Amino acid sequence: MLKAGIVGLPNVGKSTLFNAVTRTRKAESANYPFCTIDPNVGMVTVPDERLYVLKNIAKTNVVIPAAIEFVDIAGLVKGASAGEGLGNKFLSHIREVDAIVQVVRCFEDADIHHVSGSVDPVRDIEVINTELVLADLENVTKRLEKVAKDAKRGIKEAVAEEAVLKKFLPTLNAGKVALTVELTAEEKPIARSFYLLTDKPTIFACNVKEGDLATADTNAFVAKVREYVETHLACEAVVISAQIESDLIDLSEEEAKAFLAELGVRESGVGALIRATYHLLGLRTYFTAGEKEVRAWTIHAGDTAPKAAGVIHSDFERGFIKAETVAYKDLVECGSVAAAREKGLYRMEGKEYVVKDGDVLLFKFNV
Repeated sequence: MLKAGIVGLPNVGKSTLFNAVTRTRKAESANYPFCTIDPNVGMVTVPDERLYVLKNIAKTNVVIPAAIEFVDIAGLVKGASAGEGLGNKFLSHIREVDAIVQVVRCFEDADIHHVSGSVDPVRDIEVINTELVLADLENVTKRLEKVAKDAKRGIKEAVAEEAVLKKFLPTLNAGKVALTVELTAEEKPIARSFYLLTDKPTIFACNVKEGDLATADTNAFVAKVREYVETHLACEAVVISAQIESDLIDLSEEEAKAFLAELGVRESGVGALIRATYHLLGLRTYFTAGEKEVRAWTIHAGDTAPKAAGVIHSDFERGFIKAETVAYKDLVECGSVAAAREKGLYRMEGKEYVVKDGDVLLFKFNV
């Protein structure tokens, strides 16, 4: 299962956010740096209202959503790449995740300590990214030295690796993240083997105070983050209130809705963050729907029907014959599979079919 790592400076709300998205209280949250040492790991279901629409069509009571894994990683500080604040250990934890959720504090509170003494989210982003860039620069420099001899001898794999490493070098030397380097389709798999920290898909979570969530679009800190990450990092920023989410953990669904309504918001932001992270990882959802259950299955964007079938069971992929397919929107508009079939919207797809997000599928196979 793919992992998303929650990172940021100490005391920006990482552990509170982790507890919120995982609906647990596994991570210690305290007003001092490094209250998290070993990473906490939790499974997170992906909110998807389509499941409950399909539940009514299929006439079942069982709904199984898609899930991803979130990892709460201890706060980084300036100098982490040189080992400050147990930095090397924490950087290795980041290296193991597939995507990064960088939490940025976007509120003033004299009672919550900030490691830099003041709140400046863009500065905080640059502190984190500088440490990640320095770690990547060291990694790339060492790998270049390692492959140089084989590349000189003309060994094909070494030549290809050296070329990609040399693409990253000037960008990292300029203090920019590897994610901004343009790579060809052939170069991307090579780059993935380097496990560069700043080459991981990244989303920024602007953590605002409870009372500021409804007016987040006018929050000066949030505006700065959005402009900075879009302009310099080609990334997305979402707004969350980790404290609100922490308050929601112990409430029922009805109580939570009422609580949010009082604050003037429909959603606290964590649902949007989970969905955005899911897509950031290049993941998509297809559904199976029957009287037994309605279930969301996770695939990668671009996966073909046999690959999607293999997510259910390897035998489905090995013995794939065809996929009975209807788009979610078409099924909902028709109200039933029978009606969709009558209108010609329920169709058979073969091995070359690329599954689309929201497809409702039934596989035929023989082994």
